[in-house]
Amino acid sequence: MKPGHVWLHLALLGASLPAVLGWMDPGTSRGLNVAVEESRAEESRSFEVTRREGLSSRDGLPASCGKKLCSRGSRCILSRETGQPECRCLEACRPRYMPVCGSDGRLYENHCELHRAACLLERRIVVVRSKDCFLKGDPCTMASYARLKNVLLALQTRLQPLREGDSPQDSASQKRLLVESLFKGLDADGDGHLNSSELASHVLKEQDSEDGFRGCSPGDLLRFDDYNGDGGLTLREFYTAFQVVQLSLAPEERVSVATVTVGLSTVLTCAVRGDLRPPIIWKRNGLALNFLDLEDINDFGEDDSLYITKVTTIHMGNYTCHASGHEELFQTHVLQVNVPPVIRVYPETQAQEPGVAASLRCHAEGIPMPRITWLKNGMDVSTQMSKQLSLLASGNELHIGSVRYEDTGAYTCIAKNEVGVDEDISSLFIEDSARKTLANILWREEGLSVGNMFYVFSDDGIIILHPVDCEIQRHLKPTEKIFMSYEEICPQGERDASQLCEWVSAVNVRHRYIYVAQPALSRVLVVDVQAQKVLQSIGVDPLPAKLSYDKSHDQVWVLSWGDVHRSQPSLQVITEASTGQGQHLIRTPFAGMDDFFIPPTNLIINHIRFGFVFNKSVPAVHKVDLETLMLLKTIGLRRHGCLPQAMAHTHLGGYFFVQCRQDGASPAAPQLLIDSVTDSVVGPNSDVTGTPHTSPDGRFVVSASAASRQLYVQEVTLRGEMRTLYHRRVSQGISDVAFQRSFTQSNQYYVYATLEAQPALLFLELSTGKMGVLQDLKGPPTGPARPWGGPRRIVRDSGLFGQYLLTPAQESLFLINGRQNALRCEVSGIKGGTTVVWVGEV
Repeated sequence: MKPGHVWLHLALLGASLPAVLGWMDPGTSRGLNVAVEESRAEESRSFEVTRREGLSSRDGLPASCGKKLCSRGSRCILSRETGQPECRCLEACRPRYMPVCGSDGRLYENHCELHRAACLLERRIVVVRSKDCFLKGDPCTMASYARLKNVLLALQTRLQPLREGDSPQDSASQKRLLVESLFKGLDADGDGHLNSSELASHVLKEQDSEDGFRGCSPGDLLRFDDYNGDGGLTLREFYTAFQVVQLSLAPEERVSVATVTVGLSTVLTCAVRGDLRPPIIWKRNGLALNFLDLEDINDFGEDDSLYITKVTTIHMGNYTCHASGHEELFQTHVLQVNVPPVIRVYPETQAQEPGVAASLRCHAEGIPMPRITWLKNGMDVSTQMSKQLSLLASGNELHIGSVRYEDTGAYTCIAKNEVGVDEDISSLFIEDSARKTLANILWREEGLSVGNMFYVFSDDGIIILHPVDCEIQRHLKPTEKIFMSYEEICPQGERDASQLCEWVSAVNVRHRYIYVAQPALSRVLVVDVQAQKVLQSIGVDPLPAKLSYDKSHDQVWVLSWGDVHRSQPSLQVITEASTGQGQHLIRTPFAGMDDFFIPPTNLIINHIRFGFVFNKSVPAVHKVDLETLMLLKTIGLRRHGCLPQAMAHTHLGGYFFVQCRQDGASPAAPQLLIDSVTDSVVGPNSDVTGTPHTSPDGRFVVSASAASRQLYVQEVTLRGEMRTLYHRRVSQGISDVAFQRSFTQSNQYYVYATLEAQPALLFLELSTGKMGVLQDLKGPPTGPARPWGGPRRIVRDSGLFGQYLLTPAQESLFLINGRQNALRCEVSGIKGGTTVVWVGEV
């Protein structure tokens, strides 16, 4: 065998190579793969040559032979006897040294010789990808060659051991240094090339030689790994021979910031480069994405780029990439998601008499934070600023101190950021005796007169409370009839003549209806907000304990305990909830759950696809498709020892917060973070404990509980990063919290918290941590704890533009003016008002 053609011999091993590569050096595998592809191309070319030789008319054969197709190894000629075309074996093949191994065990110089032999012998001979006939007579096999290189590195390790005091390095770096030192030791003349004489001069000692690689010598490095065939080895070829991965990442590329607009697609490309670079691994929150079947991250491309389709705010955050097995060199991609502005104005229409003050408010959300401007009848109001006309809360509120007739008009709020613009109009009418004008009549007919109310479900029926006037606008007594069934709102019990109402949970359905549960009666009442009457009752499973409105699919979820021991829990769904009638009640397939969670919507996120159900005695939460009501996935929490108690969500970065159950006197369990992109547990939420609550825009997370005196405040940045702002020690545990927009700063919030047993209300400016206390709100409702739980003392806010909050006492309701952080009034004579719903403009 000619030594110079060993690679060609080995290349033709073909299909048997995987078996060989299982015990050979990976560096050799790379060269063999290239050679195999070349041999296949040569085989194809050889076949074409044979066909052309058999069909050619260059020897004067008649054209009829051109229609005769002969097999490889033969050609068409005209029979002298018959004059007909027939196939004859080739007399000779073109000289070409491209050795192949035949199925008869012989080595042929090329494909043509193999097929010619098959024709002459009249037997089937095919190319066999086997090492046997190639390595006959060659003392250095692939396995021996691989072992030789391992011994060379082992000997170099003895010559250059890790010195005492040297810091240990990763295995890849150590191997690279060994190969470099071995190369320098072999390069006698220091020209950066290893020639045959330099390699031949390196003779292994007899004791270092073993049967495993006898027949191989350092000179074989030149035979097997001289890729460019120049008769010498460079350091780069030496690296390749020993499979030394060379990776690099420019310092300026270690962190890359990418910005994409919501709804579009993006591609993140890894800047880690190098020879023999292994596949790229992408991670988010420490979890590899390559091996997950993700809906929006499903194609890594030929260049190992990360493709994200239809980007949303949950995708924002950090993504890292590194070569497989080389985590020490990684690149961080910071994905920022821009969102065009979305705004709401309040009120949409108002009528005022001359001389009174009027305010028009505009709330905008977007990323980056939108800039707000106001127009009056198309003209910029910023040029008209005066004591009479002023902008408050960073431009979010337009205040007119004393309105005049000329202030009548259409006031347009415009919100703009780098990726879009949105606008809405608030109309102001100035008329004498505004209550009698056409403008005000239209305003009242639109239903605004029945909006902006607190609906309080008390022992004595339903109280509709007007917060501005501190008046009960309407009182629906327990004996009042349900419109469609003519049943009483709270029928008198057989043993209880007091006819008290019992409520547990209520939800606002698009400011049209209120759904409220009556656990003892196993039904849900539907209250018509426009008519201010109870429209109908819907029978559900026994002891309905919790309601939640899924605005995205217009359905109310009802969790029933079955009995006071919660032994037969069930989950039902009322569809088409905003129609007020004709709804359908669907029983879900989920059994044994204790609770469920449906993420809230806001101005930016107006559609929610998934919810969660969980059992407080099972360390897992179960992801549910809200449209099909089917279980999609189970996220295990056993590794973190967490029994889920409650959940919250922020769309910024896509975090779910899971409060873990506290057992007895053990320390409070920390919260867990779940990444909604991968549906995987990120880990503990720092050292934060308590029930999580997120602000309406998703930017702030407040965690507190009745069993702890700590109140934690965290912020989610517009890059999707979690950070703890501060924590406050309070006099006792927190019962309930509510959020309210700041009246002085744009896009800021206050949190209000009721204490478990004290008659006080805390308020905290989230951005600054400034805290205040409202005292003397009387004690919370007393009596035995309800079997379905819930806060001991609730607090309810009045929506996006509201300035009032409500919290009940034992026999009264307290209204707080959030703009002034002061008590507005106390409404007495109302017992058990622990279920409250705010209804805004309708």
